[in-house]
Formats: sequence, C-alpha cells, structure tokens
Amino acid sequence: MSATGTSKSGRLQTEDKSRQRKFLSFLFYQAVRDHKPVWMLEDMRTMETFYWEENASQRTYTPSEALLYAIVHDHQPYAQYLLSHYSEEALAMPGERFCCCPSSAPHLAMAVRYDRRDILSLILQVAHRLPSLRSYLNRGGCFHLEDGKTPLHLACELLRSEAVILLLGSGASPRAEDNNGMTPLDVILEQLWDSKVNVGAKKLCLDNLLLFMPKLCFKMKESLQKDPACWSKVLGEDKFNHLIGKNPAPLFLIAMQKILLMLPPEQFSKSLHDLPIPTSLKPLPASCKQRLQVQVV
Repeated sequence: MSATGTSKSGRLQTEDKSRQRKFLSFLFYQAVRDHKPVWMLEDMRTMETFYWEENASQRTYTPSEALLYAIVHDHQPYAQYLLSHYSEEALAMPGERFCCCPSSAPHLAMAVRYDRRDILSLILQVAHRLPSLRSYLNRGGCFHLEDGKTPLHLACELLRSEAVILLLGSGASPRAEDNNGMTPLDVILEQLWDSKVNVGAKKLCLDNLLLFMPKLCFKMKESLQKDPACWSKVLGEDKFNHLIGKNPAPLFLIAMQKILLMLPPEQFSKSLHDLPIPTSLKPLPASCKQRLQVQVV
C-alpha cells in the first residue's frame, strides 16, 4: 500500500474512533436524561470507555460532572447519591469544559436556573456541612457570561421565589453585588420598572428579599427618590416609603425578619416548616415544604 493510502486509512480509523468516543460519551448523558437506576449510572460513570478527551486520553466522569447532568435532567435519586457519597467532589469545579471560572458555584446556579428546588435543597445541606464551602452561596457567576451574579441574583432575575427564600434562609447575602454593583433587590426593582409582565411573581420575590433585609442597602435607592410618583405606582405607596427610608417597616415585616433570622441556616426549611405560626404566614408554600423533607445523609 502506498504512503498516501496508509495515511488515508489511518485518518479514517482516527475519524471512526472519534465518532465512537462521542457516541459512548453521549450514552452516559442519555442514561441520566432517561433516569436510569443509580447503580447503572455509576457503573457507566466509572468506566473509562464512556469518557474520552479530544486528545484521545481516557478518564471517567467526575462526580461533579455527573451532578451537573443530574441537575439538568432532575434525576433526584442520582443527585442525592452523588451528594451523599462524594459530597466535596460532587460540588467541586467540573473543569473548563463545563465552567471557566473557578470561583463560581455552577451546580447551585444550575439548580436555580432549571428550577430544581429539591436538588437545590440537597446542595444547600451539603454546603453547610463542609468547611471548604463557607463562601459557596455567595460566589459570583462566570465573569464573561453572568456578570458575577450570585445564585441569589439569578433566582431574582428568573423570578424563582421559592429559591430566593431557600437561598436567603440558608445564608445567602441579600447585599451581595454583581460586577455592575447591583444587589438582588436592584435586580427585582429593575424588572418591576422595565415591564408589567409577571408583576405578581416579581413582587413576591421582592417581599421574600425584604424578609431578610432589616437594613436596606441597594444601588437604585437614588432612582426611587428622584421619581417618587412613578415608583409609588409601581411599588405601592407604603412599600415605596419603606424602601426610601421615609417610613419604618410594617410591624409584621419586623416580626418576621426577627423570626427568620433566628432559624438555623443548616436546617432552614425544616425549621420554617415547624414554626408554630399559621401556614399562610410562612413564605414557602406547603407543597414545597413537603418536597424538602428529603435529606442528604
């Protein structure tokens, strides 16, 4: 065979192997998507056959990468298994293939983005147990893609009111700023100003934020003061006056702020559920409270 023929044959073999690698890699993703049993997924995850790098080296999927797939496809049993057996590894950075910013919290952000509240609760439980994750809840997202938004910023942006409560109750800071100096409160106020769509969901997120903000500090305060007539229509006169510091917070809000701040962050959802107050006064709906009984052991 000529050198040209040998070269062509080698190139075809390389292309065939590349296609096979991509196919085998996709099988694991597909298996998570189809909610295959945990034991099967772990067998696949730890087989080198199922993960090929572009440079032809082989390795297994990490627990961190597997957890991202579990979050995307809401495979709760698999997420619980990974967080229980590989707590620190599961929340480690998954590598540049998935995220390029080592200071971010991609799993937490992904759970918020896809509205995976059950998995979000599991992640928060693990984050409280591990000393290495003390700053986890307030990490800014990718500088290039998310402007340094924390998971709480993202929850407000996407109007995930239950995620807002879970994050705040677990210790997320309502005063955290993104790369533009915007707090989560600013994010909600900007949305209320820009559009009248989903006003109810926006105001619910705003109310949830205020439950954890006895001291108000936000970038748009000056904007509110400059245009009181318009902002009073958007927010209501009482809430507007409270936000600009003209009137104190209502007694109900002050009482709830004190109660919620006393609940232990590591057991926030359970403690909130057990509070001896009417269910209608609790910021998490009953359906969510029932779902959040699952624990990572």
